[in-house]
Amino acid sequence: MSSPEGWGEPLYDRVLAGVPAGSTVLDVGCGPGVFAAFALARGMRVTGLDADRSALARAERTAPAARFVLGDAHQLEGEYDVVALVQVLAHVTNPVKVLQEAGRVGGLVRATVWGREEESDVRLFGEALAPFLPPRAQRRTPAGPPPLTDPERFRKVAGLAGLEVVALDEVTSPFAYPDEDSLVGPLLASDIGRFAANRAGPAAVREAVLETFAPRRDGEGYRLQNLFRVLDARPAPTPT
Repeated sequence: MSSPEGWGEPLYDRVLAGVPAGSTVLDVGCGPGVFAAFALARGMRVTGLDADRSALARAERTAPAARFVLGDAHQLEGEYDVVALVQVLAHVTNPVKVLQEAGRVGGLVRATVWGREEESDVRLFGEALAPFLPPRAQRRTPAGPPPLTDPERFRKVAGLAGLEVVALDEVTSPFAYPDEDSLVGPLLASDIGRFAANRAGPAAVREAVLETFAPRRDGEGYRLQNLFRVLDARPAPTPT
C-alpha cells in the first residue's frame, strides 16, 4: 500500500541532521528516488543504489542530478560520508550484513525502521480489515528473534554489525490523506485489501475503514501519526 505524498520529510530531516552540504551520501535501496531528491535539495552529492531496474528508472526521473547504480545492499562499493538506509532493513535478507557493509563504506550510518505496531496509527488499517481476515491464530507467525521495530533488538543488530550506536531517536511523521478516497483507495488496491474485498465486498471494507478512522478525521480528510526510529551509528573503533 502506498504512503501519502510528503510523509517522509520529517524522517528525511533527521537522517540528514548535522550532515554538511557537499557530503557524499549513498542512498541504499533508493526506490523511486524520493529521499535522493530530498538530499540533493540539501546540497548533498547523492548516489542511489537499488536492485530493481524499474525503480532506478523512476529515480533517474525524480532526481536527475543524482547518480544511480544497480546493486545489492549486501555488497556495497565505494566510500561515502554517509550511508542512508531509509526503510530498507525490513526488506533485506540479512540486516546485520547490510549494516556491516554500510559501516565498511560509510563514515556515518543512518538507518530507519518503523516503530512498534502499537506506536503508529497505520495499525488501524489492520484493525479495520480484521473482521474480513482469518483469525490471527490461523495466520502464520514468523519465527525467529524480535523484529527491528523493537529498539533493543535494533541496537543489538547494529552492534553485531560492528557499529557503535551514537543515538537511536524517535521521529513522528504525519500521514495526511486529503479525502476518503485517498485513504481507502490504496488499501483496496493492495493484496490484503483485495482479499478482504473479495470476502466481504468493497462497500463493506470501505465502511469499516471509515468507521475505524473516524477519530483521525481532520477536516475533509484524515491525519495519522506514525512513529519511526532513526539509528545514528559509526564503525566501532578497532581494538588496539
